[in-house]
Amino acid sequence: MTRTFPLLAVLVGAAFGAPVSAQETVDTGDDSYNMVIVYGDDECPQSTVDQIVVCARKAESERYRIPERLRLSDSPENRPWADRVERFETVGSFGALSCSPTGAGGFTGCTQQLIDAAYADKAAGSDVRFGQLVEAARAERLSTIDAEAAAEQERVEMIEREYQQRLERERAGEGPAETAEELPQPEG
Repeated sequence: MTRTFPLLAVLVGAAFGAPVSAQETVDTGDDSYNMVIVYGDDECPQSTVDQIVVCARKAESERYRIPERLRLSDSPENRPWADRVERFETVGSFGALSCSPTGAGGFTGCTQQLIDAAYADKAAGSDVRFGQLVEAARAERLSTIDAEAAAEQERVEMIEREYQQRLERERAGEGPAETAEELPQPEG
């Protein structure tokens, strides 16, 4: 028993004392290619006959950072610890940030309550309803615009056809149709 303990300590120390890998492998589910992320000036592993290695190189400063897809997540699990602590500090209706006359610093939350109430009023105000009405009218207008545009296009094409026919008649020598009445003469 005494001999296995030092051996176990050496194995655990070797496991945790190993240097951090200079590359990160992306699991693709296909063994014919391997996607690897390398950092800084690290070498990309060589491709073999059975496997193609594709390397993506990132800056050395990204090596120990949280991956970007996790940094920009809105998941509740990714909220900063400071925000969680602040939520616990403001629980209850007394004390700091509570807007109550009791407790130390109870007055400090009154401004925040006024700001929250103002934003709630703004969200439910008539301006918001007016914006919704404008959006509904715009959607109704856009729903008929295609039919109106098609009718206008047809009218323009008809006028162009009549103009082209008149030009062809004039070129053929027919000339414009003679009018029965004389045009008024300018007075001089």
